[in-house]
Amino acid sequence: MFSKILIANRGEIACRVIKTAKKMGIKTVAVFSDADREALHVEMADEAVHIGGSPAAESYLLGDRIIQACKDTGAEAVHPGYGFLSENAAFCDQLEKAGITFIGPPPKAIEAMGDKITSKKIAAEADVSTVPGYMGLIEDAEDAVKISNQVGYPVMIKASAGGGGKGMRIAWNDDEAREGFERSKSEAASSFGDDRIFIEKFVTDPRHIEIQVLADKHGNCIYLGERECSIQRRNQKVIEEAPSPFLDEETRKKMGEQSCALAQAVGYSSAGTVEFIVDGDRNFYFLEMNTRLQVEHPVTELITGIDLVEQMLRVAAGEKLAIGQNEVTLNGWAIESRLYAEDPYRNFLPSIGRLTRYRPPSEFASESLVVRNDTGVFEGGEISTFYDPMIAKLCTWAPDRETAIEAMSNALDGFELEGIGHNIPFLAAVMEQDRFKEGRLTTGYIAEEFPEGFDGVELPKASLKLLAGLAAHMAHRIEGRRFSEASTLDLAQNGNDRSVIIGEDRFDFSVQKEAVIWKDREDNFETLIRIETDWAPGKTLAKGRVGDLKNMVVQVTRTSYGFKMRYRGADLKVHVLLPRIADLMEHMPIKLPPDMSKYLLCPMPGQVVRLEVAEGDIVEDGQALAIVEAMKMENVLRAEKKARVKKITAGVGSVLAVDEVIMEFEDE
Repeated sequence: MFSKILIANRGEIACRVIKTAKKMGIKTVAVFSDADREALHVEMADEAVHIGGSPAAESYLLGDRIIQACKDTGAEAVHPGYGFLSENAAFCDQLEKAGITFIGPPPKAIEAMGDKITSKKIAAEADVSTVPGYMGLIEDAEDAVKISNQVGYPVMIKASAGGGGKGMRIAWNDDEAREGFERSKSEAASSFGDDRIFIEKFVTDPRHIEIQVLADKHGNCIYLGERECSIQRRNQKVIEEAPSPFLDEETRKKMGEQSCALAQAVGYSSAGTVEFIVDGDRNFYFLEMNTRLQVEHPVTELITGIDLVEQMLRVAAGEKLAIGQNEVTLNGWAIESRLYAEDPYRNFLPSIGRLTRYRPPSEFASESLVVRNDTGVFEGGEISTFYDPMIAKLCTWAPDRETAIEAMSNALDGFELEGIGHNIPFLAAVMEQDRFKEGRLTTGYIAEEFPEGFDGVELPKASLKLLAGLAAHMAHRIEGRRFSEASTLDLAQNGNDRSVIIGEDRFDFSVQKEAVIWKDREDNFETLIRIETDWAPGKTLAKGRVGDLKNMVVQVTRTSYGFKMRYRGADLKVHVLLPRIADLMEHMPIKLPPDMSKYLLCPMPGQVVRLEVAEGDIVEDGQALAIVEAMKMENVLRAEKKARVKKITAGVGSVLAVDEVIMEFEDE
């Protein structure tokens, strides 16, 4: 076994690899860029080496510097994590020439499976079910339109060297095929240095299900069940689970055996993933093979008890697999939520800034429940524009899917994160949806369930009543502490009656020591709501029982008017008032936001890479106006109505902050 390894990556995956290496008694070396000088993976490793500037092209993508860092520290092997150089066959060759072991598959396997065109041909030869499409060279946008018509709409336009959702577009007609080809080609060139594009049939109502394989250098290969990865946004996975709620044992076996056949056809060794598209009749089609550790690998580890990083290390060191296919058992259910620095209220656009508060739920493991949080950030750290916006991977395991979902809801409720936009409200909203709970998933889930985008969570009136009762109870505790410290004041002068206003709803209570009595003003009856919570003034989480909810977790921030509360994805402003003040509040005017409809605002921090219109142009509803690149993704900004471009205030190359004006319109 190796005595020292270098992790050629950053963030949560670097931290994840370091944890297993330490468990195995292996020394670790981290590498870091200017932006990551104080990163968590740097602190966790035994040694750390600076390798260049903040952009990945000046640091994490420079194989020569990685190799030099190995030589300088005596690292015998390199674990690439995922992304960056993890699927770069040329880098593997460099390592081999330098006498350094690559903790991953052979270069030839990476090369064969990394090219999506080549991989599909190999899959077909290995009798793996494949999707119809065109694997040849596509010259230009018009050629893409011609081929798309031959394959038949809808089609998926994909970068041959792509991954992580970059360089991928779905086209339903000729116009979308032209634009999809141009955007995919441009993203592929900037992200992978390879702008080759291919087109395949898009399977409607598909599920994205992948098989985890594990192979050694002695010809042994096993599969470790499947992962359901259908909930995606812009072809980027958001929520994953294992096993799939859709597969049966027969289909699982067929997919697993075909995955192993493909791996063995290319002489694969190490951990890898074979991805499939599965239709409603459980017909499955090979999509691609990822020759690396997947982001979502923790859910497989949770249901199998197998540490995939440990297995990668042992395989790289030449050991045989100690596990046979008949020894692989799937136990319980695991769910992973990817926490991203993105604003769900702004169409999930990237968000950057400092984590003024970062307090994830406590990790723990028992026979009935596991909470795991893989992360590479810390409170006070900064999310920059240079790298992937992932903050953490929150995972829960339980004996059954229903309990795992409930555990995830509670974990998301207790995840305190401030300072940047993040997608926790959206993740929490999905967990509460009946369709998700029933397992009726497709890759179109987000588009179908949130066709107008995510605009927040509207809690049922019953939940609002319980939260209002909790707020009244907490406010009474605060008042009790304040009044007890001032002997001249008497708490009784304000009585125990409180009114709580949440949005347009008002709730009236009489507060007792361990309960509140809700007073129905319309029907004139009262209901006792028992409250048992560990909350005390100063705490930011309230845990316990509120009414019939026994495991409630609510985030609480005190304000001048009461509290800000977060529960099940809803962010609430909660006013706690004396009843006479609440009566007057009903007559207060509402301040309206300014009208910004005549401006095109930059929706995320990014750089203008292209302007599609000029001053004086008349634009139509839906017409492309500008393209802004953020975190390696190109975002097309479109007109919302017919208008004339009055003034353009940002040029190509301009680096903009959120809500900076790009152009101004006037009525046509």
